[in-house]
Amino acid sequence: MRRLTALVLATGLLLSAPALAQDNSRPALRPDQTAFRALYKEFVETDTSITTGSCTALADKVEAHLRQAGYADADITRYGVPDHPKEGGLVVILPGTSKTLKPILLLGHMDVVVAKREDWTRDPYTLIEENGYFYGRGTSDMKAMDAIWVDMMMRFRKDGYRPQRTLKLALTCGEETSWAFNGAKWLSENKRDLIDAAFALNEGGGGRTDGHGRLMEMRLHVGEKSAVNYRIEATNPGGHSSVPIRDNAIYELSDALSKVRDYEFPLMLTDTTRGYFAAGAASRTDAMGKAMAAIIANPADKDAEAVLNTDRSYHSMLRTTCVATLLDGGHANNALPQRAGANINCRIFPGVSSEEVRVALEKAIADPRMSVKQVDDRGPLAKPPPLTAEIVEPIRAVGRKYRPGVPLAPMMSTGATDGIFLEAVGIPSYGPPGLYSDPDGNGVHGLNERASVEGVYSGRDFLTDLVKAYASK
Repeated sequence: MRRLTALVLATGLLLSAPALAQDNSRPALRPDQTAFRALYKEFVETDTSITTGSCTALADKVEAHLRQAGYADADITRYGVPDHPKEGGLVVILPGTSKTLKPILLLGHMDVVVAKREDWTRDPYTLIEENGYFYGRGTSDMKAMDAIWVDMMMRFRKDGYRPQRTLKLALTCGEETSWAFNGAKWLSENKRDLIDAAFALNEGGGGRTDGHGRLMEMRLHVGEKSAVNYRIEATNPGGHSSVPIRDNAIYELSDALSKVRDYEFPLMLTDTTRGYFAAGAASRTDAMGKAMAAIIANPADKDAEAVLNTDRSYHSMLRTTCVATLLDGGHANNALPQRAGANINCRIFPGVSSEEVRVALEKAIADPRMSVKQVDDRGPLAKPPPLTAEIVEPIRAVGRKYRPGVPLAPMMSTGATDGIFLEAVGIPSYGPPGLYSDPDGNGVHGLNERASVEGVYSGRDFLTDLVKAYASK
């Protein structure tokens, strides 16, 4: 048994009781929940996409709320750069009583993926509550947590709560767009002292249901993949469309993309993913649970791999993945294309270099007419933070209160978060449980994004108690 798998069991990270069935019937909202819902609504209904929105506008609204709660000039820092006026953010600080304990940093990105009204069933920038879910762009990624962080900092100030550890909240922009101004990166490189902390709590954790309201597991985000973009391009002399030939840049690109689609990167495991599958194997008796146990015992077990691959998140957790996300080609409707290209977005497994992935794509395409070039990345390679009792034990305690019987497992995020910029300057970043989603991903980055109503309200209470537990030690 590898080191993290052993730590999972030794620290009691895995709880063995059956999963908790969630009750979708809720009593009337408490006054504090009503106030939180209004804040959450404001977050969702403020467009912060890179094309039509403004993080700065949302930061203005947040600052006004914080000042009404009692924060002064000395507590709030606004930041940004002149050439990205709509991508500014803020940092707010609640001083602690201890002079020796290092602070805790709460991190949240305000920006969202672009949503087009004509594609959605509902208006993406209107918070709609329907059939036990909140619908709207950002309801899951990650404005529920953003609103929880802001609401928490406001309540703490209003209630006169004095934590032992100083609490810091950094709201940033640019997480969802590689060419935007990334606030977390800028703060790490330019205002390191402002955000200095023992560790950060960020997105990436949460939990997972069975798709029918039953919470199957709580997830502690420990480490992540690296996000890198490549451009595959075909070029051709072109010519008149009235005399077509097979040597066509668009056809060549199409053939190359089919090979990328069919290429499977090799299976890999880390201490974190071993611990995750160990937790799953111990709490499940179905075929998936057996496959989890089998893949830990023998990573070359193709039958177990095939079962795990039927779940899209497990498939991604086991390897580097690459997918076509943008397409362009041709220059006139009556001419043979001289150029055709596609963006390939890769989520690279820890320990694998971006050049290794580029070479693998080149070999998979196996066409010397095609070029494969790395065009950008999100910065430093991901560094998994240590999984310690200091992080785990408070989660276990709060979990017993709000998620009794639900197993807790360490998880490597298959996406990428701004935690990589913090870890690069020595601030470990973790994604705590609290919120949760369904197996289909709740429409994150896609159409009709949603978040469980029960999950948001109970997650707010969970995270409030968790932050207090961390801040009191």
